[in-house]
Amino acid sequence: MKKRTASALLVAVALCVVSAAALAKNPSTAGAGRGTLPSGAAFNGVSLSALRFGMGVAIAADGTASGDFGSTLLGTSGGQARSIVVDGRAARGSVPSPGRATFSGLCTIDMGDGTPPLSGVAFTVTTVAGVNGGWTLALSLGSTSLPTATGTEGRIVIEK
Repeated sequence: MKKRTASALLVAVALCVVSAAALAKNPSTAGAGRGTLPSGAAFNGVSLSALRFGMGVAIAADGTASGDFGSTLLGTSGGQARSIVVDGRAARGSVPSPGRATFSGLCTIDMGDGTPPLSGVAFTVTTVAGVNGGWTLALSLGSTSLPTATGTEGRIVIEK
């Protein structure tokens, strides 16, 4: 599981260094990093404090999207550390304004507790690339909308 997330992070970092000319063909978002979640954030009974992510998504003019999103949600359950791994494939997306991108699709969620992974779960990601490298990322999994994570490491690049 850690290997898949690490691979997603490497792919996202590689996409971040793609030339601006290549990215200009279609809107896109790429990035990798770590962010904190506000107090009270939770998913399926796991209290969350942070997330790590990697992504690289191209968004076509017709609203279709292609690319990957991977995240590890970090938290605790029953006093024990938990890592929830999310592996998603983008299908739809938009870049409604400079510095802001949204994409959605289906994902697999490994709760990190030995139970079989949940598959075919709808997800939505909204990213905002701020000035001076700051960023935020909002993630919805199924019917659960997590609070917005604030970047502490890494970078998100959005090209319109």
